[in-house]
This record gives sequence, C-alpha cells and structure tokens, in this order.
Amino acid sequence: MLVLFETPAGYAIFKLLDEKKLSQVDDLFKDFETPELASKIVKLKHFKKFEDTTEALSAVTASIEGKMSKSLKKIMKKVASKEMHEELAVADAKIGNLIKDKFDINCVCSTAVNELMRGIRTQMNGLITGITDKEFTAMSLGLAHSLSRYKLKFSPDKVDTMIVQAISLLDDLDKELNNYIMRCREWYGWHFPELGKIVTDNLAYAKTVKAIGFKVKTASTDLSSILPEDVEDEVKAAAEISMGTDISDEDIENITFLCDQIIQIAEYRMSLYDYLKNRMQAIAPNLTIMVGELVGARLIAHAGSLLNLAKQPASTVQILGAEKALFRALKTKHDTPKYGLIYHATLVGQSNTKLKGKVTKKF
Repeated sequence: MLVLFETPAGYAIFKLLDEKKLSQVDDLFKDFETPELASKIVKLKHFKKFEDTTEALSAVTASIEGKMSKSLKKIMKKVASKEMHEELAVADAKIGNLIKDKFDINCVCSTAVNELMRGIRTQMNGLITGITDKEFTAMSLGLAHSLSRYKLKFSPDKVDTMIVQAISLLDDLDKELNNYIMRCREWYGWHFPELGKIVTDNLAYAKTVKAIGFKVKTASTDLSSILPEDVEDEVKAAAEISMGTDISDEDIENITFLCDQIIQIAEYRMSLYDYLKNRMQAIAPNLTIMVGELVGARLIAHAGSLLNLAKQPASTVQILGAEKALFRALKTKHDTPKYGLIYHATLVGQSNTKLKGKVTKKF
C-alpha cells in the first residue's frame, strides 16, 4: 500500500512496509515515537517539492475546494505508470475519488489511515529527505500567511462586512450628531433663544448660527442660501426683540467651532448613507426592496452576516432586535413581542395595527 501525504513543502508518496499495522490502530502511535521506528513502518518513494509559495498556495486551495492541483497530477502520473496495482491511502475522501476516476487507482480513507497520517506527521522531518528543517519551517510559515490572505480576500462570507461596519458607524454618527445639536441649541439659546423655535432643522440651525454669530449682526447677514425668505424675515425680526443675554467673543468662537463640527459630521453622514445605499443594492437587492436600506442593513448587522440572516427562520427574523423584550416576557409570563427591527420597514408601518404582526411574519 502507498500513502499520499501532503506537506507545506510538497507532496510525498510513502510505501507502507507492514500493512498489518493498520489493523492495530490503538497501538499505531507507538511505532512513530522515534524516526528510527517510523522508518520501519513507512519508506519515502517519491517527493514532489513545491517550486515556490504560489505553487503551494494553489495546491492547498485546490485541496480545500475538492480539486486536484497540477502538482498532485504530476506525482500521481508517476505512481500510475509504475505502481498502478498498489492501493493508495489518502486523508481526503474527495481527493481519493478524483484520483480513482482519473488514474484508476484504488484509494483508501479510513480511521486507521488518519492515525497513520498523524504518525507520519509527527516524524515528518526525519522521514522526508532533500529538505532541511529551516527550509521546511520557512515554507510552512509562508504558506500559512498566504492562505490566510487568500481566505480573507476571497471569502464569500465577508462581502457584507462593509455593510455591518457602515450601519454601525451611521448609528454612532446619529447619536453624536444629536448630542452636538442639543449642546449647540442650549449653548446658543442663552444668547438668541427665539432662533431655536423658528429654525427647526438641525443642520440649517447650525449653519444659521455660524453665519450670524452675534445676534446684533442678524439684520445685516444674508441668510437666503440657508433659509427660505419668510423664515429669514422672521429670524431678523426676532433678533431685534430677543430676550437673550450677551456673550463674549470667546463664547461665540467656541460655538462657531461646534457648528463647524456639526456641519462636517452631517455632510459625512450623507455621503456614508449614499455609500451604504449603493452597497445594499449591490449585495442584497431583494432585501433592500422589501424593507429598505437602513432596516436591511440593521438586520444583517444584528444577524452577524447576510448568510446568517438567510438561514434564520421567519419567526426569528420577526423579533430580531427585540431579544430583551422577548426574554423579559418569557420570564414574567407576559405576551411576547410581535416584531423587532423589522417594525421600521415601510410595509409594516403602513399596515393596520391589528395586521402588523401578520405582515412581519411574511418576511
């Protein structure tokens, strides 16, 4: 019997000298305690060394995908031409089936073979000749790094990572923006309290405060690019009879700086939303049409990935985001929640109150 053994340095073919050892699986590890004992069980017949890390990576990725690499085909051609009558022990049953179909070699994959592979691996450096320990370690490390980079680059599960990060950042920006706006309204409200009631839009309020500065300059400030004409007239009229207190130059300087921050964050939030919208339409178009970009992105983020969300049953998707309420209801023996994040979807919001629960189940 021959043994096909894969290493980071190349493919090795061993000859099993005593096939009876495979029937003694429990004691097989004792025959591989030292290189001398291992050499009495298996003997190296062929070794196909990888030329570089690129060849090693292609061989490993092909093996992971259940395919035969070029290096494996080359060494199997030698085996097929010289020792076609021999059985071949392999670690992967899929690779064994491919070898059997292509080269008509009987392949064996069992628990005993796995134990044999484990034994060979423990004494690999002593059994394989033609490569030094230092060279073998370097090739192992290089292959590990290359394989990790390959998996990160081509993993189908990672395409939605950008959506998860973008929606999380969008929620964080909304919280920070609300805090900044609240602080700006309270701070400038001491100087010009009437402005907060007239200008309700947060971004327009920050731009107006930045343009006006001291309220005494309101009459001479052009706000036509920020506010509608009727609102601008109302602001200028309110500034003349304002009940606010006077503030110093240092105060207005800090308030203006805060307004700059609000405007920058608001503009970045708009560009981030456009980015998220495009990513959602590209990666999850059906989900986007059904529940919208924001709700769809939050569902993906809450589930962990688009694949995890797709695997969830309808009853789980229905209450995603309402886990605390669910467990509280189960603990207190009250009614469980009918919906979680999906409640904010347009179709659910437009539904009759009595039908909202049924509509969420349809998703």
